[in-house]
Amino acid sequence: MAEILQKEILPRVSLTAVHTSKFKSSYMSLQFLAPLREETASLNALVPMVLRRGTERCPDMQALSAALDELYGGTIEPAIRKKGSSQCVGFAASFLDDVYAPDGSAILDAAADLLGELLLSPATGGQGGFLPAYVEGERANLVDRIRAQINDKRQYAAQRLNQLMCREPDRLGDESHAAAITGEPLWERYQALFGCPIQVYYAGSAPFELVEAAFRRALSGLGSHSAAAVSPAVIVPLPEAATQSHEEAMDVTQGKLGLGFRCGVRLIDPDYPAMHILNALFGGTTTSKLFLNVREKLSLCYYASSQYDKFRGLLLVSSGVEFDKRRQAQEEILTQLENCRRGSIEPWELEAAKRSAVSATLTMLDSQSRMEDFWLGQSVMAGGGPEELAARYEAVTMDEVVAAAQKVTLHTVYFLKGKEENTHGH
Repeated sequence: MAEILQKEILPRVSLTAVHTSKFKSSYMSLQFLAPLREETASLNALVPMVLRRGTERCPDMQALSAALDELYGGTIEPAIRKKGSSQCVGFAASFLDDVYAPDGSAILDAAADLLGELLLSPATGGQGGFLPAYVEGERANLVDRIRAQINDKRQYAAQRLNQLMCREPDRLGDESHAAAITGEPLWERYQALFGCPIQVYYAGSAPFELVEAAFRRALSGLGSHSAAAVSPAVIVPLPEAATQSHEEAMDVTQGKLGLGFRCGVRLIDPDYPAMHILNALFGGTTTSKLFLNVREKLSLCYYASSQYDKFRGLLLVSSGVEFDKRRQAQEEILTQLENCRRGSIEPWELEAAKRSAVSATLTMLDSQSRMEDFWLGQSVMAGGGPEELAARYEAVTMDEVVAAAQKVTLHTVYFLKGKEENTHGH
């Protein structure tokens, strides 16, 4: 079992370090945890993209590439994620583990320094603000990324369902806000981010005290960036409400039906493992009720699956349907949930759901990036490690799954239909 250290190493800076000798590379990340708000989402998302363009010492991509090459071809990428109501923006990086450095050089120290440098001393050309060319170039990239999301209709429909339920922006913000960003407000936003908690992550073979020392030194310049403290995002549970329905028409050949349920059980709640297993059993796996019945047996959907948002206590079903099968598909999805509520669950279904949940949790230990993403989530809402969670999933009983299903209530129905269908329907 990997050893984990979680500790505050500087004011508002928390470190999660995983001691492991499983990989040839070490993995690091550095993130601001900012509240996700419509007016700042695109600004926050753009900050790491612009910071990644250059630092005072390495003022352009070429100089940065040279610095990374010296570290045996390490990589540092901007990272923009959403965990509950927190927008996590910063960098994720991968470097050769010190153990494998041919000349015994301390890559950890140099890598941490470079991350600190990207965060704390951006290239300004002596102008006291971001370089206009970098802001313009990355703003165009951000707008392209936001536009590209609508091209993947399956992802777009899932995202819209989430927005309609939570009344919150996407992790990248929206196109109109992004397109309007200019250098000065972006620079102000960058300074304001220093009021947010910072989460540092490291996984590799270095001893904890060396990791802590490396990041303390790399971030020692934080003091010169003083900003008003921002309190961490609070996740407000969705209020109970009558089911709301939304339809949208687009040029699509296949309908996208999304059902959003409230379940009110979150990562910190004692019945979290049961809800996690219920999701696997209901729609989270290829042995689930939605997959085997709605998709395979009845052929009502091209795809049908459910996802559990453990930060907010939501269960989200996405499906692709023929326009004329929409009602039937919706009824069948609800019937399968009703079967779970009534306990019409075969022992093999529960076994398969548990096996799938346990193996997905433990295989995470084989991927540096998935492990980092997992611990970032656990730092937003305190939860245990993968092995501990796997053991809790293993122990879930049929009665607990049925009790979890009874907490699930329909909150929002979203349907993305074709434009043609619109005209025939009236």
